[in-house]
Order: sequence, then C-alpha cells, then structure tokens
Amino acid sequence: MTSVEHAASSSRRGTDRFEVVVVGGGPVGHALAIELGRRGVHCALVERRHEPQQIPKGQNLTQRTMEHFARWGSAGELRARRTLPEGYPLGGIVAYRDLMNEYWHAPAGREAVAAYFSQAIERLPQYETEAVLRERVRDCATVTTMYGHVVCSIEQSTRGVRVGVVSVERPSEAQVLEADYVVGCDGARSIVREQAGIDRQSGSLRQRMVLAVFSSTELHRALSRFPECTTYRAMHPDLHGYWRFFGRVDVGSTWFFHAPTAGRTEARDILGILHEAAGVPFACEFSYLGFWDLRVDVARQYRRERALVAGDAAHSHPPYGGYGLNTGLEDAVNLAWKLEAVLRGWGGDRLLETYSLERQPIFEETGRDVITAGIEHDRAFLERYDPERDRAAFEAAWPQMAVANTGPLWYEPHYEGSPVVDGPPGGRCSVVGEHRLDARAGHHLGPCRLSDGTNAFDALGDGFTLLAFGAPEVVAAFEDDARRLGVPFRVLFDPAEGPRRQYGAELVLVRPDQYVAWTGGGERCDTRRVLEAAVGARWRGFARRGARTEAIAAAQASPGA
Repeated sequence: MTSVEHAASSSRRGTDRFEVVVVGGGPVGHALAIELGRRGVHCALVERRHEPQQIPKGQNLTQRTMEHFARWGSAGELRARRTLPEGYPLGGIVAYRDLMNEYWHAPAGREAVAAYFSQAIERLPQYETEAVLRERVRDCATVTTMYGHVVCSIEQSTRGVRVGVVSVERPSEAQVLEADYVVGCDGARSIVREQAGIDRQSGSLRQRMVLAVFSSTELHRALSRFPECTTYRAMHPDLHGYWRFFGRVDVGSTWFFHAPTAGRTEARDILGILHEAAGVPFACEFSYLGFWDLRVDVARQYRRERALVAGDAAHSHPPYGGYGLNTGLEDAVNLAWKLEAVLRGWGGDRLLETYSLERQPIFEETGRDVITAGIEHDRAFLERYDPERDRAAFEAAWPQMAVANTGPLWYEPHYEGSPVVDGPPGGRCSVVGEHRLDARAGHHLGPCRLSDGTNAFDALGDGFTLLAFGAPEVVAAFEDDARRLGVPFRVLFDPAEGPRRQYGAELVLVRPDQYVAWTGGGERCDTRRVLEAAVGARWRGFARRGARTEAIAAAQASPGA
C-alpha cells in the first residue's frame, strides 16, 4: 500500500488525526518530517509533486547540513549521489566584468572553518538531495506521506488545526486532516503563512533574474585558465552589485547560470548575456530557462498560535552564498525537538516561542546584513573604482574584495540571547560570531575526540546530552532531575583531561539540536533549575538583535578572526 493509499484508508477508518501536519515536501519539509518521525511524532507530509523538480538549484551543503544528514544515517548515500568527482575543489572565482578579465581572486570558502564541524561540505543538485530525503522518510513509521496533494484550507482552534487537503489528479477527492500543529514548508507563496495571518518584512531588492541550465564543453575549456573550482562570479559595474553567476553541475558539460535581466526572455537573448558574463563566445544547449524576482523577505514571526513556518515560507532571498537551503534545514532541526517537547509534555508552555525568537533574527541578519549589504558593498566598490579611470587606485583596492568575501570566517549563527540558553549578559541571537572549539552556551558544539576514540559530537543523543568530565555528584543530580521532569537525557562521561580542557568546562549540557544550553563545573549547581530553563519551564530575558552592519563590517576587516 502506498503512503497516499495509507492516508486515505486511515481517513476511512476515522484515524486521520495527526500530531503535526507538514505542508510542503521540499528539502525542508522532508527534513522536518524525518526529525519528527525519528522522535516518534505522528505527522502527515503533504506535497504536490510526486517527484522532485529536475532543476539543479540549492547545490551547496554546508558542514552543518552534512551533520544533519549524518545523524539521519544518510550522509553516505548523499555523497554517493554527487555529480562532481570525489575530491573536486568546491571553491569559487570572483572576476571583474567577465571571466576572461585579468582581475580575479579566489576568496576563502567554507573549507576555512572545516575544523569546527564533524562533517565535510558537499555539493550536488537539490533534486539529488531531495531524492535522499524521500528515501529516508520512508523509513519513518510515524510519517504518512501524501504526494500528489495540496492544502486548500487551514482552520485553527484552541485545541488544534484542521487542514483541508485535495488530490491534484482528482480534485473532487478531499479530506480533512486534524492535528495539534501545522507547519508550512511550502515556499515563498506559503498558504500556511497567508492563512495564519503571518506578515512579512520586505527588503529593498527588486530585480528580475534569469535561471538558465545548459550544457557546454566549450565553456569548460575556456575556464581552464582558473584553478579547478565549481562557481564563477562576474562583477560588472553596469549591474549595480548584482551577480552574474555560473555554477558547475558536473565537470565538463552541465552548468547553471543566474543573472539580472531587463525582461529579455528568448534563448538568443540569454545566450548573449552568457557570452558577456564569460567574456568569450561558446556553443551551448539549453535544458531550462526560468525567471524569478530577486527579493529578500522574512516573516515577522515564525509562529502564530498553532501554525508555524520554516524554510522559504519563513524567509526568501536570492541564491547567494548558499544560505537558503541550509538555513531552512536548520529551521527544521530547531523546531522538531521543540514540537516533540511540547507534545510529550516535558517542554514548557513557551518553548515553541523560542523557535521564532532564535531563528527569525538569524535570517533577518542574513538577509539584511549579509546578502543585501553585500550587494550594496559591491555596488559601492564598482561605482568608486574603475581600472579604465584610475588603474592604480583599482589595483590597490581590488585585493580588499577578497577580504570582503570571507563570510564563512565570521558567519557563525548562534543563540546567545535565547531565553532557554544560559548565554552571557546582554547576549543576542546573531549570525556574527567566532568559530571556536570550546563550549559556549548558545553556540554549536564543536567536535572533540574522547578517550575511547569516539567523537563527542557524533555521540550526542536525540534528547539532551550532558558531557561530563568530572563532578559525579552533580551528574547524578542531573540524572535524577531529568527523570523527574521527563526530559530525555543521557550522560557521556569521560575522565580524560583533553576533552575538559578543549571544551573549557567540567560539565556541558547540549540541546537536542546540538547547541550548548549551559556549561558549569563541580561547584554547587541547581540542576533542576538548569533543566527547567533549558526546556522553557523557566524564562530568561530576551534581547532582540538590532542592526549589525557595523559588527559585520568589523568582521570583514579582520578575516583572521
């Protein structure tokens, strides 16, 4: 019996009640369903398409994203689907005007922060990523997939939600799914967001863009002037900071291309833009041409009562820097454990509020102070410097563009200001941080080799984990209080000095999403209070992040930070 048949038969049996309905089966929706399914949460996943779209978008998968796939048991399968040769360099080139220009550089990429994660970066087309996620969700016994279906209505009450669903092929076949919560992972035009009345803040960017997918061996040969890499960006002064961007799908043949367009839609017009960006004519064959509006939008909050949004339904922006897909997967991982906690009763009433409080500032800064500010920075540079007007001034300033493109060195999303994290006084949730291996409340836990040879990060449980390098009396108190509170909890005890010295603490409490909630030592500790705060039963203050442009500018000026 297929998943859709299972859903229909369940409805006839009167068992169409779920704990969570996930609307939208792209990467984020599938990731959320997998996270919930692994935790035993009964959910329905509603998705229009039976198969992923064969468009090679969303290719860059960060180290953090690969940690998720490793925890889902799918990292090996994902890497096996890559379309680039194993070990092929994943960096990029930035050139002035076009790719044949004498001025170019290769900025540091995410490989510069590899030591702070337990997995290496990966690159493959999004449809391959989705295929792996679809395979993985089939193993989740508590997840009902409803491919070929769309949501037509959402009704909320104090007791739950009612989600109206219809078949794409047979619109007369409709049913109602009842659930405790509904989560919209259904893209920039999210029906969940709209019907829940969640407003969006829109940025100032308004630019029509083209996405072209094509094959060309001639382009591959023309770019042999550069070191091997996967992306090529041309900065043209007439484009006011927007990119012309080539990306490899494989080596030698298939490419995708993003660029601003003034409404030209025919293939010959796009071919002209391709040649201008490359700086050399080449033969190619198009397999896809599409157009979209470049804009930066973010929901004012990610939750309204029993409706929540994640991924592109919560935030949308141009595909610059690979932030979209990776940010959306982090939304799913952050939200899943909090839904489980509230549904199972060990999370406080306000725990779900922290999903929006933690995640919304991360994208607000990403969209405003990384993507939009980056476009404005490039525009200002190109307006100020021109090698034809003043070659000496341009050549003196051009190396600084490589520094300005070192985002991975300082882009370190963290939750220091979260009310369920024991962060520093005045801490705020932000993308600006410092990659470090010591354990800091609100930050991602770095890898560490334990005395038995295992990686502490890889050994974390699906609930809360206490890394203990001493203080057995406090450890025992934590275990007793976790048992009384019903919090899923495990202890990793290691008496070796090395892990304690690296993490800088005798005790490290790690959340189910692998972020540090609290650190301490063998001193007197109110363990119950620590646990209650971490699951939202106690509420710390929350300071919202303000403008961060100056902090980001300082980070760009100090690439070694």
